[in-house]
Amino acid sequence: MSNSDKSVVSRLRKLIGEGAYRPGERLGEVAVSEQLGVSRTPVRLAFRTLEQEGLLQRAGKRGFMVREFTDADVLCAVEVRGVLEGLAARRLAEQGLSADLDAELQVWIQKGRELLAKGYLEERDIDAWSELNHHFHEAIVGSAGSPVIGDAIARNNHLPFAAADSIVIDSEALDREYRKLQLAQIQHELVVQALRHGEGARAEMLMREHAFIGLRYGELLGLGAGPGGAR
Repeated sequence: MSNSDKSVVSRLRKLIGEGAYRPGERLGEVAVSEQLGVSRTPVRLAFRTLEQEGLLQRAGKRGFMVREFTDADVLCAVEVRGVLEGLAARRLAEQGLSADLDAELQVWIQKGRELLAKGYLEERDIDAWSELNHHFHEAIVGSAGSPVIGDAIARNNHLPFAAADSIVIDSEALDREYRKLQLAQIQHELVVQALRHGEGARAEMLMREHAFIGLRYGELLGLGAGPGGAR
């Protein structure tokens, strides 16, 4: 998926989270493409991605509608991901961090540092963060030595806003979103530190807290309610 396609996904995800599209509302490619000022192709791809994330559901042969979900649904899905990723991190810390995985995690840590180094966010940074965040989480879960954990997370990712890379970033408040991503970056670095030191309980706790970065931290930074909070 290109960066422009990812941008459409991010914008639609934000609009659904804010309640701009109501539960049960049918979404058409033409209307949405006109609203966002893009062609129909990235909108079509975005619909499919958001269906996989549990935000949209099929309505007829070709159409989609906004799936109905509650704040409690979002909270539970995020909490489940935190528990599962925390378990993966604890197992990884206890079995020991390999040199290869250490190096891979450091790549994503460094990319996060470089993205934030200029002291502010640009709209193009949203997709870059989503990509590095996805790889960081995937590396930890995929190296935990248990396909059961990965399978459980994959199933949970079909629930609204549950996936690690479905974090909502407000492109109209990038100054405050920058502070949120600073905190997320620090949490990434603390997780890696705990893994390196074999601190299983600490790694687990950090991953469980990290899952709430998109849901709760916005309240502290003046970004309003998290995903689903406007519903």
